[in-house]
Amino acid sequence: MARFTFRLPDIGEGISEAEIVAWHVKLGDRVEEDQSVADMMTDKATVEMESPVSGTIVELAGEVGDQVPIGAALMVIETDAVEAASPATEEAVLEAENPGVEEAQTPSPLVGEGRGEGAVPQAEAPAESPVATPHPDPLPQGEREQNKVLASPAVRARAQDLGVDLSSVKPAEGDRVRHSDLDAFLRYGSGQGYTPARAPRADEAVRVIGMRRRIAENMAASKRAIPHFTYVEEIDVTALEETRAQLNAGRGNRPKLTMLPLLIVAICKTLPDFPMLNARYDDEAGVVNRSGTVHIGMATQTPAGLMVPVIRNAENRNVWQLATEIGRLAEAARAGSIASTDMGGGTITLTSLGPLGGIATTPVINRPEVAIIGPNRIVERPVFRSDGRGGETIARAKLMNLSISCDHRVVDGYDAASYVQALKRLLETPVMLFAD
Repeated sequence: MARFTFRLPDIGEGISEAEIVAWHVKLGDRVEEDQSVADMMTDKATVEMESPVSGTIVELAGEVGDQVPIGAALMVIETDAVEAASPATEEAVLEAENPGVEEAQTPSPLVGEGRGEGAVPQAEAPAESPVATPHPDPLPQGEREQNKVLASPAVRARAQDLGVDLSSVKPAEGDRVRHSDLDAFLRYGSGQGYTPARAPRADEAVRVIGMRRRIAENMAASKRAIPHFTYVEEIDVTALEETRAQLNAGRGNRPKLTMLPLLIVAICKTLPDFPMLNARYDDEAGVVNRSGTVHIGMATQTPAGLMVPVIRNAENRNVWQLATEIGRLAEAARAGSIASTDMGGGTITLTSLGPLGGIATTPVINRPEVAIIGPNRIVERPVFRSDGRGGETIARAKLMNLSISCDHRVVDGYDAASYVQALKRLLETPVMLFAD
């Protein structure tokens, strides 16, 4: 049999290595051509690796979490192809064909026979030894003491459910513990109360690998390098929510609108007056690259962790196109099938926790961008409104806090506050979202 070395191919422009995030095979497994064998993660995406040949896995490059350089061996597969016969093999064949040689004794079978190198003789099965009848283990001290206590099966079962040691319960009459004695112990006699019996939860050590390691590295680099500041403003979204409901009522086959497409439209309409926010900062070169288009990142929670796919040229899309693109990117990210072209290159990021949003958030900037916007939870509260006659009346309003975090090296607090106020005016007058 021949051995084929499967080397890690170039899976992305400018990528020098990739991390093993999952093995779909193990040593000794039989694989077929084009079968998925591993998931490799780069800075941009997770790529599924497929076996180029059929055969048996005899070597793997490492464990989950290890880095493999491009061009290095990822695995070795023993294929069904026949290698050229070696001199030793030919000599053995000649001996087998020589009738003057006594027939050799049949060799003992090998463990892993037919898998090439590494096969070892199978150990002879030891003679059977008589099986000793196991003696029951003695009861733990606490159980022995409980068994000495006089109590009905119902009382014992209740005490066990409550996690109470019956030997600690003093009977009111005689030597038998009754339900009333258990109640009195729980009410008065237990100095520390009681806890239901439950199996202890074991400690667990979890390796930080794959997407979680990327997130950890990126978040640490962002907080370490960027002096963040966050500005929060309250926005009355009552009219915006009414507009959204009207749009959804007549949407037909189009996707249902959430707050995000409307917010993206507002962001794109206001950014041209605040170019310092729609930018990427190259701190090593000391250059701020202000973008003429809006490539907005959408922070998306996935089973593997936080990902930020990007909506390209968001300023050229209407609310329905934005809703469709948001749905497509979110579904692909959560399914792990996001394309590398949908990742990276953002100029500003939008992050939302949806119904889990709190009163206010302080989002972390997606480096090398310089700003990130986070809508928070919508709440209903009473507010004062003009009654049209020179007075005021109390009305119900839907209010939402909007957060923005900025890189203080290139964005001043005045600019961030002015931008949010411009957003507020647009969101509180939603008809302006659809005006040219």
